[in-house]
Amino acid sequence: MATETPNRQFGDGSIEQVDSKFDFHQLEEQVLDFWKMRDCFGKLVEQNSDKPLFRFIDGPITANNAMGVHHAWGRSIKDTFLRYKSMGGHRCIFQNGFDCQGLWVEVEVERELGFRGKPDILEYGLQAFSEACRERVNTYSSIITDQSIRLGQWMDWDNSYYTHDDSNIEGIWHFLKKCYENNWLYKGGVVMPWCPRCGTSLSEHEMSGSYVDTEHRSVFVKIGLKERDSDILVWTTTPWTLTANAALAVNPELNYVEVAIEGAEKTLILSEKAMGVLKGSGCKVLSTFKGTDLVGLHYDAIFPELPLQEGVVHFIVPWDAADAVEGTVVVLIVPRC
Repeated sequence: MATETPNRQFGDGSIEQVDSKFDFHQLEEQVLDFWKMRDCFGKLVEQNSDKPLFRFIDGPITANNAMGVHHAWGRSIKDTFLRYKSMGGHRCIFQNGFDCQGLWVEVEVERELGFRGKPDILEYGLQAFSEACRERVNTYSSIITDQSIRLGQWMDWDNSYYTHDDSNIEGIWHFLKKCYENNWLYKGGVVMPWCPRCGTSLSEHEMSGSYVDTEHRSVFVKIGLKERDSDILVWTTTPWTLTANAALAVNPELNYVEVAIEGAEKTLILSEKAMGVLKGSGCKVLSTFKGTDLVGLHYDAIFPELPLQEGVVHFIVPWDAADAVEGTVVVLIVPRC
C-alpha cells in the first residue's frame, strides 16, 4: 500500500515536502559537529562568566555499567534545566560526577572474576581487587561520557569529578574536620542493614530491589509476668529477634483480656480482638481492661541464659501504633534488630 510523503506548511503559506525516511541520527550527528566546530559550549561558559552563579552539584552516576534509559531521562532533565538557567543569564557549574565506590562496582567485578563472596576477595588480594574495581570505573566512566555526549548533554567533560580521587576524599575529610571543630559530631549507635555475603553494612540505595514478599511461619510465645500470676501472649513473624528482646508494647487504648485456659497453670493475657487465636482451647474470659493497665509491668526474659540479656530489665511500654489487625497486639520491641 502506497503512503503519501508528508508535507509541512510554513506561516507564509509555502509548503515543503518532507522525506518520510528522514535520518534523525544523521541530524543529531550534524548538530554535535556544529557545536564542537564552533565551540558553542565554551562560548556559553565565557559569555556567562561574570553572571550570577547558579550552583549545580551533579549527583554522580555510578560508573559500573553503561547508561540505561532511566539514566538518559535524568541526564536530559538536568541538561534542560542548566540550559534554561544559562539562557536566563546565570553562570552555571557544568561539572559531571562519577560515583566510583560502593558495592555495585564491587559486585560487578566479583561477577567478572567468578567470585562467590568475600572469602574469594581476600584470597585474590584486596590490592588486586581494588585495582580491578578502579579499572572497571575507568572503563565505564569513559563509556558513560561518550554516551552522554551523544545524548547531547553539555558538561565540562574534561573535568569530571570522581569520588575515589584523593581530592574528593580530602574534601570530605576537610568537611568532617570542620564539623568536628564546630562540635557537630557525636558518637552514637544506629541500626544498619547488614549483608552476610559481602560482610558489610548496606546503604538504602544498595538495598533497593532487595526485598521480596515471602511467607514465613509465625510463632506465639507465652511470657510470665512478674507482678501477677499470668502469662502474656506475644506473636511474631521474626522469631530470631526473641533472643534480643528488650521490651513489650501494648496499645493503651485497646481492650485486653485475661482468660483461663483449660489445663493451663496460669491465666493468659492478650488483646480482646485476638481471641480467635485461642479457638478450641476451652478458654473463659475472667476480666477485660485497657492496655494502659499493663504498662509498666515487668516480665521474665525470654532467654535469660544469654549474656545479651544479663542485667536487662524487661517491662511493658505503651505504643498507640500497635493495632488489632493481626497477632495478639502485644508487640516485641527489639532495638538491636
